[in-house]
Amino acid sequence: MGLDIGGYEDQPNWPKMGPSLLIATCLILAIRTAKWPSNFDGKVSAPDLDREIDYAAHLAGSVLRSRVSRHPNLFPSVRKPWYQPSGTDEPK
Repeated sequence: MGLDIGGYEDQPNWPKMGPSLLIATCLILAIRTAKWPSNFDGKVSAPDLDREIDYAAHLAGSVLRSRVSRHPNLFPSVRKPWYQPSGTDEPK
């Protein structure tokens, strides 16, 4: 008894794409801040740098989402089963 597997669906494997997203964010941040003067004053964080990090993460996430939605076969995927109800599981 229970649900029968009706087939499988390929879905993006987001945990495996995490390192790629981090690397892309760092590259975008490095390019955008390459000409900034190096001024280390001991502060843990600067508001301008925080805004740049947020923007780089947003931009990298947008690019990755766009590419995954249009060309999912380029990225790692995982097969998730989908279930169909058996005769005893159908609502009455």
